[in-house]
Amino acid sequence: MTRAAVIGAGAWGTTFASVLTDAGTHTTLWGRDPQTLAEVSAHGRNTRALPDLQLATGIATTMDAAEALENADIVAVAVPAQKVRHIIADFAPLIPPTAVVVSLMKGVEADTHLRMSEVLAEVAQIPAERTAVVSGPNLAREIAARQPTATVVAATTIEAADKVAAATASGYFRPYTNTDVVGVELCGAYKNVIAVGVGVSDGLGFGNNTTATVITRGLTEITRLGMALGARPETFSGLAGMGDLIATCASPLSRNHMLGKRIGQGATLGEALASSEGTAEGVTTARSIQELAASLGVDVPICDAVVTMLAGEVAPKDVLGLLLSRPRKSEVG
Repeated sequence: MTRAAVIGAGAWGTTFASVLTDAGTHTTLWGRDPQTLAEVSAHGRNTRALPDLQLATGIATTMDAAEALENADIVAVAVPAQKVRHIIADFAPLIPPTAVVVSLMKGVEADTHLRMSEVLAEVAQIPAERTAVVSGPNLAREIAARQPTATVVAATTIEAADKVAAATASGYFRPYTNTDVVGVELCGAYKNVIAVGVGVSDGLGFGNNTTATVITRGLTEITRLGMALGARPETFSGLAGMGDLIATCASPLSRNHMLGKRIGQGATLGEALASSEGTAEGVTTARSIQELAASLGVDVPICDAVVTMLAGEVAPKDVLGLLLSRPRKSEVG
């Protein structure tokens, strides 16, 4: 039987542990809150992160990293993107030498501009062919409720992707494999930034035309940066690209969308962050992506506008006006 360790007992980490267990994978969930872990183990619930939902039966839990990682074939990491380097550094020597390390995170590291799989590979000192990424429409609460969904497992080798896909596939969770790690991972990070922008639009009371405009032009931005990084164009029209973008920009379950909506309704960034449940990765990732794009000479106007707004340099009501007042150009290219 395949053995998996999930590092991080928040909403997505707990959900992924449930997905693995439902798929028949022996799964151990590591976390730091003994009450949460005891509840998951004894009752199959995580009321703090996933209230009213019943998880898979049989998820093992521990606060001991060595116990969680022992003989693991798959190590899935679901911690805040900007904290992963510090957290995983302590665990790196404990990761089995043949395990595939999976990033469940959707962000770009501040300062280094590294994607999360690159951070994991660097910190854990493992080769790129032993890292993988899970991305796509991954709203944790819907998946924990066992609503049908598909996702993308990306790795540089199809063997690593297949290993993770086989460990997660079930009647409600359908993984597709992909070897475009750059494209899949960039989509997962960048869509959070676009979701903040869509949330602001919603908070300001704008309708579906505005939402569609921001989403489709946002996808153009993501694609443009992805191509500059060597990603494949077809990735952006698939589950990890358009699929995840739609889910994150449209759902009230999206932390980034709701944060943007609160700002559009008049909250300060601090107030919006304080009322968010969990981490809204788009706040920090926006600047990281802006800096990465600038280093490559790639135009990212929506990301620029979100960064400017979050920094308090422009009022939310003026952000969309800035975008629409840009010079006219052909839609294609």
